[in-house]
Amino acid sequence: MGRTAASGQAGARRQQIIDVAAELFAARGYHGVSIADLGSALGLSGPALYKHFASKDALLAEMLIGISQRLLDEGERRYRATVERGPQAALDALIGWHIEFALTYPSLITVQYRDLDSLNEADRRKVRRLQRKYVERWVQVIRAVVPADEEHARAAAHAVFALINSTPHSARLDREQMTALLDRMALAAVTAAA
Repeated sequence: MGRTAASGQAGARRQQIIDVAAELFAARGYHGVSIADLGSALGLSGPALYKHFASKDALLAEMLIGISQRLLDEGERRYRATVERGPQAALDALIGWHIEFALTYPSLITVQYRDLDSLNEADRRKVRRLQRKYVERWVQVIRAVVPADEEHARAAAHAVFALINSTPHSARLDREQMTALLDRMALAAVTAAA
């Protein structure tokens, strides 16, 4: 097996571990899941996980930094792909992306809210820095859509995040209906910032 194939397999295995850990952490909390629990869920011995992550803390850090980076990167990509069509198109793209993420990865949303404080200070600062960049893009776009000052636009962005990120607890409709409902509600929250 070539180095590239082995690297790809190792990356896929790391992602599988993150996905399983997210489900377990969401269900039981970060502190309620042991390395042995993770290993058992993956069909491995707990110590075999140390080949992929130095510790459970390192796993949580990669998980939470990774989702913050993914939200930012894809939000920026969608913004750039739509900004030429105007600020409303960019806002629609950002809302659509955040809804898609929340409905696809509800366990990551739960872990992010509940277990962020379990990160060490340096990793928590990195997550917060990525989150601030994401928020700032939203603030810029909201201010281009509605006549809102920066404070109201930032409050509206956080209100939209709270609304959409509540889906692990509130999604009672099928995905298509929930997407449409969240989209309407998020747009209403933004326009209320005016």
